[in-house]
Amino acid sequence: MKRTIKHRFYKSLSLFTLAGSLVLTGCEKYLDGTQLPAGTIEAEDVYVNDNMASTVVTGMYMNLTNNAGFNGGTGSNLGYVLALYTDEAKSTLSGNFADIVYKNAIQSSESPYWSAYYKMLFVANAAIKGINNSSGKLQYKDQWLGETYFLRALFYFYLVNLYGPVPLALSTDYTVNNRLSRAPMADVYNQIVADLKLAQSMLPANYRNGYGAATTSRVRPNSAAATALLARVYLYMGDWANAEAQATAVISNQLYDTVGLNNVFIANSKETIWSVAPKTASPAYEFNFYNNGMPATIMPPQGPNSFLVYSTVSDPLLNAFEPGDRRFTEWLRPVTILASGTQPAKTMYFPAKFKSSVNNAEYQVPLRLAEQYLIRAEARAMQDKGNAAEDLNLIRTRAGLPSIQPATKPALLAAIAKERQIELFSEYGHRFFDLKRTGKLDEVMNVVAPAKPTTWKSYMANWPIPPNDILSNPNLTPNPGYAK
Repeated sequence: MKRTIKHRFYKSLSLFTLAGSLVLTGCEKYLDGTQLPAGTIEAEDVYVNDNMASTVVTGMYMNLTNNAGFNGGTGSNLGYVLALYTDEAKSTLSGNFADIVYKNAIQSSESPYWSAYYKMLFVANAAIKGINNSSGKLQYKDQWLGETYFLRALFYFYLVNLYGPVPLALSTDYTVNNRLSRAPMADVYNQIVADLKLAQSMLPANYRNGYGAATTSRVRPNSAAATALLARVYLYMGDWANAEAQATAVISNQLYDTVGLNNVFIANSKETIWSVAPKTASPAYEFNFYNNGMPATIMPPQGPNSFLVYSTVSDPLLNAFEPGDRRFTEWLRPVTILASGTQPAKTMYFPAKFKSSVNNAEYQVPLRLAEQYLIRAEARAMQDKGNAAEDLNLIRTRAGLPSIQPATKPALLAAIAKERQIELFSEYGHRFFDLKRTGKLDEVMNVVAPAKPTTWKSYMANWPIPPNDILSNPNLTPNPGYAK
């Protein structure tokens, strides 16, 4: 984190900057259209009322869609980038950033997300401090704090899974933050758990908009969203009992249910636990592929032979589908490129989890119910509970597959891992993180890397830290294998 960013922010807060150009990026999805204050306001005056506090918190959601990987329309999308980095997608063009990621050749100067997350963490820390110390009367103080703790936990979850041990900045004091060394991963996870427990206790059970009113929109987290993320975190920590308990709490919540495959990503579907409202899509695109984070641009009058194709679904992912799996036909879209010159015709597959060309008909969904069933299945299997396969089979049944009952624990865990690979493909890096946390990353990447072509090295499990941050912080060390 750079000193200039923190110093400028500490002296004054620009609501326009914090809100991430709210008006330009569809803030009504978070705030339901009420006019926002504008201009530059001194830090101590920002949280004098709910309207001001809401604007700052809302800015963090909007910045998720900029450089933080939760967008649906650029190459920085987490699902897109991490699918290329592992075995879910393959690059079809040379020399662009997608190809660099695909070849596992990210250099320190190119590392995405690090700076964006730490900038947002600073905003989150400032908001926690400001809301807690506010002299104003905040009717929805718990909601603003709960949302901010949830977001801080989310940012650290992705940082620790992308970069390994990371500095744990919990204040707005740049003189402290700029001297932080890496915290052990266990400490980071413990802080994530602490933040999510606070979010659970402060957030409402129902969904509310940016002014505290009940809403059907699920773009701001409720207590169940904190619970769902906590279930995931406990799974990653190997705390099977707590992972099961938290997932069960979400599954038992009457707000949620599984829905048909074609309705999973419909805005505010019952499967959605927490979603991110997309930026307004361009009407020039026939399909909302960008929402899925693995873009293939189709300019309508030209048709499929005019594709500007950056990536396609990989052969390992295609081969992982079982015969009869409806997700193959409903969540993938085949496109045949006609023969040209000496090039034969070929069929390419693209993610088709998103179906609609209507703006805002579908949302990015970082937390959904199907994942909770798979979390509980794995947690139960690790505890040798006989009902672990029930949750696995619920997801298989929706996909049109027969129920299974693996005879051994390793076979059951392998079946759950495969189900996660198919069910969650291209969604927010699940595959990459699953391979890392289960110790399977080297095994898988050593098989797929030669086809990229690249040479996989174990150190690539953690991404490089930008060199400017290492230079400005004498206590921050680079990740092994990368140059400063």
